[in-house]
Amino acid sequence: MKVELPYFKIGESIGGQQQWHPEFMMRLGGCAAVSACDCCIYFELYKNLRGLYPFDLKNLTQGDYIKFSSEMEPYLHPRWQGVYKLETYVNGFTKFLRDHGENSLQLSAWDGGYGFRETHMLLKYQIDGGYPVPCLTLLHQNPALKKYTWHWFLLTGYEFSGEDWLVRVTSYGVECWFNFDLLWDTGFAQKGGLIVFQ
Repeated sequence: MKVELPYFKIGESIGGQQQWHPEFMMRLGGCAAVSACDCCIYFELYKNLRGLYPFDLKNLTQGDYIKFSSEMEPYLHPRWQGVYKLETYVNGFTKFLRDHGENSLQLSAWDGGYGFRETHMLLKYQIDGGYPVPCLTLLHQNPALKKYTWHWFLLTGYEFSGEDWLVRVTSYGVECWFNFDLLWDTGFAQKGGLIVFQ
């Protein structure tokens, strides 16, 4: 079984990229803001929410995306340790939504300490419901995942493949598939986690 959420492109990029931003700190630590920007555009395009993205949805451009990420920056602003707490993301993004007139969407944190089975069920419920899932990975024992450590990205699909549970990761303007259990089992006590939309 394979489920993939629809997604948008900006030029050849799948979603936005923090590397586009002219500010050094946004390029270094703007992944939380960028993941929230992508969610806002997604909500407008596919969940019929309004007032979140102030530019032309029919003509998504890199320039407009940079301006939009600058609007998101005060809510999820980069810092030297990054947005490394789930609650910081929940509070910042919720404030953005309320300031832009969206009061129906509720955010909550799903800690990285939860087990595989519970988290599989949560992800299936979220993605089947049409919601991308912001994910934070902090430290990870697997060097192959170095690019995705201390980083916010979106989970935008899943697939059962034999005994493996795969997830589609959207970040850096590309999509790729990871074994979710490998991604979730970081090997460190300091965990990241997921953001749940209701």
